[in-house]
Amino acid sequence: MEKFSAYRDAGTGIQPFLTPVPPATSDILAKLSLPIRYALALVRTALILALSLVYLILVHGVGLLLAPIPPLYNLVTHLLTFILGRSALLVLGLFWIPVEYTSRKRGKKIQDISGWNPKAGDLIVSNWSSWVEVVWLAIRFNPIFVLPIPEKEIIKPASTQGSPIGYKPGRRTGTGSANIEQAARTTSPRVPIAGFKQVSMWSMIASTGYAPSRNTLETTQTLEDIRKAAGRPIVVFPECTTSNGRGLLRFADVFGLSVPVKNFNVFVLSVRYDPPTPLTPTLSHSIPSNFLNPLPHLFGLTTSLVPLTISIRLLPLSESPSSRLFVASEVLAGNPDEDQLAESCAAIIAQIGKLKRTGMGWEDKSSLLDLHYNRAK
Repeated sequence: MEKFSAYRDAGTGIQPFLTPVPPATSDILAKLSLPIRYALALVRTALILALSLVYLILVHGVGLLLAPIPPLYNLVTHLLTFILGRSALLVLGLFWIPVEYTSRKRGKKIQDISGWNPKAGDLIVSNWSSWVEVVWLAIRFNPIFVLPIPEKEIIKPASTQGSPIGYKPGRRTGTGSANIEQAARTTSPRVPIAGFKQVSMWSMIASTGYAPSRNTLETTQTLEDIRKAAGRPIVVFPECTTSNGRGLLRFADVFGLSVPVKNFNVFVLSVRYDPPTPLTPTLSHSIPSNFLNPLPHLFGLTTSLVPLTISIRLLPLSESPSSRLFVASEVLAGNPDEDQLAESCAAIIAQIGKLKRTGMGWEDKSSLLDLHYNRAK
């Protein structure tokens, strides 16, 4: 893990990509219960795969017969997605998913929550740590998912170490680990996002953890073109890849819009997962698997003997960047060239989710994955 320690954010000291591990405590119970946990995981994984197969048959097979009638198609597919997706999350161990409406302003009580009902062409903006929130968003809103396509491929540097920085973890006592300077890379320069492609929930799940890549044969659409033609709300993950949930990645300039936004609503939410324990693996999925992603992660989650937890916080529409009451100066630093909507959403998600913002983006994740897979060869 030494080489991966270079991927530490200079400003916060957070490593936003590496999979979180349980604290170094006694794991005797975890080892003794392994046979039971693996047996349980086999059964639970098989059930979830069976539900997934039924989903593919009904939604992507039989459901296509209703495609000529969009309202009926959306209604039926949403119902099937809700039943099968919620069943899969129950089998996974997510028995209860608390949803909290949170104001940006301290002490303000949330009274009117009726506005959280995204319509066709509205945007849902969230941070991204796992495929689990993809399933939750699908069963809750039946949205359109989009994957970003970069303007060009990232040129991999010859060395991944970069120059060291002065971040020193621990107290500055001058002895032990507190006196060890961690080497870190300088953050990668931004690569513009050329457009997006629409994908299904299934494809979005399979793409979880990967960094955006460009296929010259792929046709891209602007987000505005997708939005205007959409018959459902659109989910956008401006981080463009998953973090490990410990911090918020740098948002890409995916919108190119000023605030407050006009003609459509922007719904902002944050997702957080509890840290792992010896008996409970992490729900975050920042490093994708080479084979049948994210099946190995799914199997790991089903070994848990205790219920899994997720925390979802929704921003009231009255405080959204699309609200007429939104005050841009409260969240923007004043750079006229920045994507104001992306910057506003990043500041809001960090605030309501109590997440630290890092300077690392999907470009850094691409470099880390390249190093990871080269080491695995």
